[in-house]
Amino acid sequence: MPGKTALLLSAGGMFGAYQAGAWKELSARLQPDLVAGTSVGALNGWAIAGGCSPDQLIERWNSESSGAFLKFRFSLNPWRGFFDDASFSRHVEELHSAFTPQIPFGAVLTDLISRSPRLVRSPEVTWRHLAAACTIPTGLPPVHIDGRWYVDGGLLDVLPLWAAFEMGATRVIAVNALPVLPSRMLRASAQIYRQFSRRKPRPGSLEVIRIEPKASLGTLTESVRWNRDTVRRWIEQGAEDARGVIQSAAAGRDFTPCVLQ
Repeated sequence: MPGKTALLLSAGGMFGAYQAGAWKELSARLQPDLVAGTSVGALNGWAIAGGCSPDQLIERWNSESSGAFLKFRFSLNPWRGFFDDASFSRHVEELHSAFTPQIPFGAVLTDLISRSPRLVRSPEVTWRHLAAACTIPTGLPPVHIDGRWYVDGGLLDVLPLWAAFEMGATRVIAVNALPVLPSRMLRASAQIYRQFSRRKPRPGSLEVIRIEPKASLGTLTESVRWNRDTVRRWIEQGAEDARGVIQSAAAGRDFTPCVLQ
């Protein structure tokens, strides 16, 4: 039986525009059997699994309305977060209603209390699951689903390869927009949380092809604030990095030609 190829999309906030550029290049050569993602990668992945064309996805990122995804507000209550959750929820609800997965899709969340990851697959994925998958702690309030509190899946694993493996993939094209967390304090906090959490081990039998920038795409502020010029730059960089991987495939390097035709 031939193996399955997954498109896996990482966490990254506004850096998710990089994934749109990479998908623009990949889409002409790759037809994934399934799509999985966490944080902003879950939002991009939902659209891609639902048949959103690369140009449509790029258009969404270029639209100023994408700034509503993370809209700052002043709050004295850290549980409520520093972003407008009403605006955020409307954005996620609109995205969820606009697409229906045509191939298997999975979103990765973090159970806040048990400090463990959870994979939710279509058709069980609701807009609340998508929202929870990218609910940044202290930035947005945790999402309550079926008696549990959930937050950003990227808190435990920026690129959850295990999720693609559990969904049946033997090969993964992973677009990682967040190879390095853009803040020392954020890196330290994430490391501490992960030390006391139940993380999934990386599958040993998974063929993984990575598309990622060589360094951080920008600052912490840029990762949570929409700006047309930076979004366009990230889209172009994602496309350029994807082209580099495709060229390596054509030359017979890095991975087998059967993955990208």
